[in-house]
Amino acid sequence: MAARILVIEDDADINEVISTQLTRHGHDCVQAFSGSEALMRLDAGDEPPSYDLVICDLMLPGATGEQVVNAVRKTDADLPVIVVSARTSCADRVELLKLGADDYLTKPFDLDELAARVEVQLRHRSRRRGSPESDSDSAHERGGRLAFRDWTLDMASHTFSVHGTPLPLTRIEFNLLESLMRQPKRAFSKQDLFEAAWGEPYAGDDSTVTVHVSNIRAKLKASGTDRYIKTVWGIGFKLDEGGR
Repeated sequence: MAARILVIEDDADINEVISTQLTRHGHDCVQAFSGSEALMRLDAGDEPPSYDLVICDLMLPGATGEQVVNAVRKTDADLPVIVVSARTSCADRVELLKLGADDYLTKPFDLDELAARVEVQLRHRSRRRGSPESDSDSAHERGGRLAFRDWTLDMASHTFSVHGTPLPLTRIEFNLLESLMRQPKRAFSKQDLFEAAWGEPYAGDDSTVTVHVSNIRAKLKASGTDRYIKTVWGIGFKLDEGGR
C-alpha cells in the first residue's frame, strides 16, 4: 500500500538510500535531515501534516530522536514510528518502547527488512477493526464498544476512556487493552498478547509486552484503575474483575 513516510536521518547518504528503497515500493518519502527540521515538518505547514509512518534516527542535530518520538506521541498516538539507530543495548530499546516507538531496527540494517517492517506497520494502521466473535465473558460489547468496569473502549473512533474521561493510548497500548477486554477471564501469555497487538509472530522478547503493559498501568494510575491489570506469574496478564 502506498504511504506518505517521513524519513528523519542526518546522514544524507543513508537518508537517500532509505527514501529510494521505499519509493521503489510505491511510497512517497519526505526527507528531514535534523531533529528540528523533523519537528517543523510534523508541526505543520500542510493542512493537515499527514504522514502514515515516521522513520527516525536517534542521534540527530537540533533535536534528538527521543524528542521527535515524544512530539509525535503527543500529537498522534496512532502514527507508527520505526526507530533506526546504531545503539544496540536492550536498555536503549526498552526506553524507546516506553517513549512510544512501535519498532526498533539496529544499524546496519537490511533494506528489504526495513521495507517489510514498514509494510507491517502500515498494515496495522490501516486495518479496520471489526467485531470478531470472541468469548467476551463479563466485558460487554455494544455498537463496536467494549466496556469493562470503569473502562470503555470504542473500536470505531479508536478511543479509550476511564470514568468517561478520554485517556490517550498508542496503537499498541490500544490493541493490548482490546485483547484483554474481549476476554477478561482469560490469562494471556506474553506471546498471545504480542501476536494480538502486533499482528505478527512472537519474537521471543518478553520485555516488549512488559514495557507496554507498564506504560498502560502508569497512564491508568491517576484514575486508580491500574490494578485492573493483573500479573499472572509464569504466564502473563489478565484483567481483575473484582479488584479494589
